[in-house]
Amino acid sequence: MDWMAWTLPTAIFFAVIAALLITFTVLAIKFPETPRTGVLRIETTRGDRLFITLLGSAFINLAWLGLVGPDTQPWALAVCAVYAAAVFRWV
Repeated sequence: MDWMAWTLPTAIFFAVIAALLITFTVLAIKFPETPRTGVLRIETTRGDRLFITLLGSAFINLAWLGLVGPDTQPWALAVCAVYAAAVFRWV
């Protein structure tokens, strides 16, 4: 398949997403949780917060690429980690 660039970073990205989905599915089965209300004033579960984190991280990375460039992209990962911690804590 020549139309898709399956590089090591691409494979790692999809493997991490798959591992997160599997982990959160197992957690939901073993440790069911009741939704909680955070700063957004909506009820969220772990899965909802994961979705918000993934979506926000995509926008952070796109903005980083557009505003800063690809040379310092690993720093965007650090920003995403802080963002994820904040979402899981306060949302």
